[in-house]
This record gives sequence, structure tokens and C-alpha cells, in this order.
Amino acid sequence: MTVGTDSPAHARSGAERPAPEEPGEPAGPAPDGVGIDPDELPDGLVVADATGRVVCFNAAASRITSVPGGEALGLPLEQALPLEDLKGRRWWTLTDPYGGLATRRGQPERNLLLPGGREVLVSARYVREHPTGPVRRVVVSLRGTEARRRTERSHAELIATVAHELRSPLTSVKGFTATLLAKWERFTDDQKRLMLETVDADANRVTRLIAELLDISRIDSGRLEVRRQPVDIAAAVGRHIQAHTTGGQSPDRFFVRVQPQLPDLWADPDKVDQILGNLLENAVRHGEGTVTIEVAPTCATTDGEKGTAVTVSDEGPGIPEESMGRVFTRFWRGSKRGGTGLGLYIVKGIVEAHGGTITVGRGPRGGAEFRFILPVGAPAYLA
Repeated sequence: MTVGTDSPAHARSGAERPAPEEPGEPAGPAPDGVGIDPDELPDGLVVADATGRVVCFNAAASRITSVPGGEALGLPLEQALPLEDLKGRRWWTLTDPYGGLATRRGQPERNLLLPGGREVLVSARYVREHPTGPVRRVVVSLRGTEARRRTERSHAELIATVAHELRSPLTSVKGFTATLLAKWERFTDDQKRLMLETVDADANRVTRLIAELLDISRIDSGRLEVRRQPVDIAAAVGRHIQAHTTGGQSPDRFFVRVQPQLPDLWADPDKVDQILGNLLENAVRHGEGTVTIEVAPTCATTDGEKGTAVTVSDEGPGIPEESMGRVFTRFWRGSKRGGTGLGLYIVKGIVEAHGGTITVGRGPRGGAEFRFILPVGAPAYLA
């Protein structure tokens, strides 16, 4: 790392630009825009010189280790960073950066322990004058484990949620099929039909859950594919409302307002159905009163690109203000009335994969209001 000497922060950390050690290396402070203040780095940075003594101990390193930078400067590296592996062995004794194999270039990131047992992620780079020469500097990077712990907790929650959601329908399927196989002749045709319909519904529930997991995997890895085709968004809304009314909802519960002169929308019809299905199901299940769906043309982006906005609102209690920022996160549930808490997270991922946006707020009659905008996304040859 090149560090300028004209910054007060550099003087505090002890990181000065060394004199030229190789032909052609420039001397003096780094040019403007190249010098880096170690205290500006988000991760902990510890640098030891050729003698093994600390010459740089930035602010992040002090925060992570609880060791003031001024006390660490000048100390041997193993004293400034008394790290141990998870078996309690002293790490610097094991790695021996200055006396080990001359071909080693560093240590990969791993979990180590600070005094008191606190975990930290540590990686090291051995800087040599030439590939097999003596070590000129040891550069150590330190990171807290909080972000990794959050990821691990999220994965654990996902596994627990999936296990819980799968257990109920699979238990039902197993119970009904075992009963039918063992006592088929004892049941009437109506009883058999009822049990088979229940099995079919539970199998659909498992299929939906697996589809959600696949969507989450694609969203998290950036591999969610969008196959754009012409989409009649008004017709899609009508199909979903008809599905709800066929399932027992009153037609009077839905009010649709479609503004004229909608632009031609190119989107993935299956993904649009997934968005609409989730938002309408949430409004019906968790909201109250009339569910209003409005479709209108809009400018989706700041450069004036045309788009289509769809707003779904209800007249229920709405979403508390303190929960608005968590609506589109994993496992958020607006109530205790079932659900995996993954639907809105997936909806947001689908909308953003189309280049659109989605927001949540309070509707004009007090309920929840979701509004998503999809840009037209027309192929270039139609422009």
C-alpha cells in the first residue's frame, strides 16, 4: 500500500512511505488521489516492518481489537495482535511469517480469537523484495464476524422455516395416503375424493414453497432470468380477481381502475403473475374492506422512460410505521396468520430484475398500499 507522509493521520499510524527499495520506484509522498489514509479503510489494517514491529495500526483495527493504535505502534506483531486459533494455539507461532517457507505469500482468511475469546476474521499478506526473498512487510487485514453471523442466522432461519412449512403438508399427505392404501374399501367415493383433494392441495403447497426457495436462490445469486414478452397487465389483474372470486371472495370486494393509453409493456408474464398473485393474496388475507387495484401509465425512470404503475391497496389496519422498512426483508410477516414471510422479498427481487421499483405505504383509506412500477422494456427493434 502506498501511503503519503503529508497527512497527520499517517503520522499517527506510523505508516510512512518508505524510501525507494527497487529501481524505478518513486520517492516522496504519493501524488494526489493515490495516497490513502489507513483510518479511512472500513477493515482493520495492521502492518509490520521487516523486523516484525508494528508500523501501522489503523482506527478500524483499534475498534476491532480494543487496543489503542498508539500503544500498538512499535510492538512486535505477536504482542500487538495476540491471536489464537480455535484450538487455543498461538497463531503467529504456527504461521511464522518471517521464518517460514520463502515461497509463502500470506495466509487466507480464517476465524481466530482475540484475548477474551472474541472471534475475528484475519488474513495476511507477506510482501517480499523478490518472490523468494526475505519478508519486507506483513500486512494483516481484520474484520468483525458480525456480517457473517447475520448471514449464518439468515440461512439457519431459512432452513428452520422450510422445515416447519414442509412438515405440516407432508405429514398430511403421508397420513391420508397411508389411510387410503390401508382402508380403501371402507371409504365412500365422497370420502376418497375429499382426502385426495386435501392431498392435492398440500402437494401444491409444497410445490409453491420449493418454487419460492428456487426464486430466493436465483435472486441472491443474481441469476433470476426475465423472459420479456408483451403483457396485458389489465387482463392479468382480471384473471387474478376472477381466481379469488371463484375461490369464494365476493366480487364486490374488488375495485379495478385502469387508466387509458397504457404503454405496451414487455415483461415476463409468469413473473408478473407472481407479483400480482402475492400482492392480491396479501391484501385479501391481511387487509379488510375493498381491495383497490389501479393500473396507470407513468415515467418509470428519471430519463423519462415510459412505464406502467400498479397500485394495490386495502382498507385494513395497514402496516405500522416502524415496520415499513422491513416489509421486503426475508421472514417479515404482517400478522400471525400463516405464510413463510418470503413472498414480498421475492416480489421485490422480481420487480428489480425487470429494472423497476416497488414501495409500500399507507393507502388513502388507512390500509396498506403497495405500488410497483415496471419500465416498458421494449426490444430495441421496436424503439
